Amino acid sequence: MPLLTVADLRTSFHTRSGVYRAVDGVSFSVDRGETLGIVGESGSGKSVTCYSLMGLIPQPPGRIEGGSAVFDGIDLLKCTPAQARGLRGKRIAMIFQDPMTSLNPYARIADQLIEPLLIHERVTRREALLRAGEALEAVGINDAGRRMQLYPHEFSGGMRQRVMIAMALITRPELLIADEPTTALDVTVQAQILELIRQRQRELGMAVIFITHDLGVVAGLCDRVQVMYAGRIVETAPTRALFASPRHPYTRALQRSIPGLQRKGAALYSIEGLPPDLSRPLPGCPFAPRCEHATAGCASTPAVLRSATADHAHACGRVHAGEI
Repeated sequence: MPLLTVADLRTSFHTRSGVYRAVDGVSFSVDRGETLGIVGESGSGKSVTCYSLMGLIPQPPGRIEGGSAVFDGIDLLKCTPAQARGLRGKRIAMIFQDPMTSLNPYARIADQLIEPLLIHERVTRREALLRAGEALEAVGINDAGRRMQLYPHEFSGGMRQRVMIAMALITRPELLIADEPTTALDVTVQAQILELIRQRQRELGMAVIFITHDLGVVAGLCDRVQVMYAGRIVETAPTRALFASPRHPYTRALQRSIPGLQRKGAALYSIEGLPPDLSRPLPGCPFAPRCEHATAGCASTPAVLRSATADHAHACGRVHAGEI
């Protein structure tokens, strides 16, 4: 039985200029110990999907219009505020994209690290500080006793991200959501952070949802990948199958955009055009205006996620029909 099962999740933002359907009918599941990658361009709905699960959508203007998200028998979208507080930071944790805007600049690292322990496990401050020091050392920060007394601005970007990871893992969660945790880091630090997440996952046996816009990042990290575009899942498959045989034209375009896979000296490939306006109806395939294989019918025929094999599904009607 999956640890988390999301069914037909729909999240919209009601603004003066219209209703933006940021997440439009998303369904997926995550097993214990599994790593699921969610990939797509900025604005595809990756982060909003996970913010919806965590109850972090600002209301208003955000509104969860429908669906369910059952975590170990508890529907995260319909649970009481007390149930949500008992899950967040304890059984479900999140690493945010920018640690400098997620860490409190006025509080010492120690006070921010021990807060989840004081709330969820009711340990003494002394015990919490000991565990905080161990958590910092576990993520590669030496001299933890001294550095815990520093403020976020006294840490480098890579070290702040490590603090965020330590804070998320200090309560040994069952599910970790990592929202583009390496976007603002250089390549060397990025590799260290990814290896750190893998190592801690093996030690704790937790499930991980890894959000990124870079297919190359998930290649060696995720067991399964789902590709999102315009608030919808357009393809989902095991990682190896997705890289070996991408079916949807958008997935193929993302793969062609990976610099390391392009011929040396050739012009870098980029997807032409822009994502659609989510405040307007999208009766057909949302990728049709940018797709080099699109026909007149693609813009009007509903794009439905259908299975191509037992564990590989995509939403391209032309591929399902064998036309491309």
